[in-house]
Amino acid sequence: MNRTREAGVPPILVTGAAGSVGAVGRSVVEGLRRRDLPVRAMVRRDDERAQALRATGAEVVVGDLTRAGDVADALAGCARMYFGMSVSAQYLQAALTATAVARAHGGLEAFVNMSQLTVSEMDLTSSSESVQQRQQWLVEQVLDWSGLPVVQLRPTVFLENPLFRAGFSSIARYGTIRLPFGRAKTSPVAASDVAAVVEEILADPAPHIGRIYELTGPRSEDIAAMAAEVSTVLGRPVEYADIPLQEWIDDDLGPLGLPEHAFQHITTMARLHAENRYDRKAEGVEQVTRRPPTGVAEYVRENPSLFSS
Repeated sequence: MNRTREAGVPPILVTGAAGSVGAVGRSVVEGLRRRDLPVRAMVRRDDERAQALRATGAEVVVGDLTRAGDVADALAGCARMYFGMSVSAQYLQAALTATAVARAHGGLEAFVNMSQLTVSEMDLTSSSESVQQRQQWLVEQVLDWSGLPVVQLRPTVFLENPLFRAGFSSIARYGTIRLPFGRAKTSPVAASDVAAVVEEILADPAPHIGRIYELTGPRSEDIAAMAAEVSTVLGRPVEYADIPLQEWIDDDLGPLGLPEHAFQHITTMARLHAENRYDRKAEGVEQVTRRPPTGVAEYVRENPSLFSS
């Protein structure tokens, strides 16, 4: 047990701490521990990722976010909570379970919820979004009604998302970014920036309660402009290959072997990109962290192995 726990400081609950796309939860745990703040990390299974979290000094609890008893046990004694969960067919049940438990718990200083940017364009009757996006919209409605001290985070598509993972993987093979976006623009955000926002809010939540932060990269640009950035960093030609949506789904997304729920979500994101629904530039990263978000060029420099054979 670390010194801050011994001093009686309540732990901060971080769900989804093992990490999946971009490992936001894991990065949040690591960042809070570097600040010597007490953290309780909730994971689905006790594996090597859980061991790595323990090595930071975090307390690790194993549980299922869809089971109220598991969530209540994890939240006991905590004053702040981050709810994050990867794209999953169980997302709605897990999010509503966490909300109900948090209300019953009482006394929370902050409930930080990971939503997504498309929610800002949705309403009661919109129907062009994915099942996951619709569920995230519903969860925001419930949190608005809950009376909890909520902070909503709405990141756009992650640079680490399978959508861009598939697009970037073709650079090493073909020297192209294969995506079905046409001339539409997008502003993907790095998972490290999203984690930094979560960490900052959990460390000092009072100024952020009731706020909504939209999180994007530093600019909105089409994929041809993005390819030019990648080309400059790598020092070799990289072009944009605009692929018909169904061809991209069959040849690029399909081989990733995603579960049906996630596959439908990523397919929808690709379609919405082509409809220019992701042409957004928001200031949330800078507002919270006081530094600019990571751009595509910087992301390439930090992850060279993703762009090489």
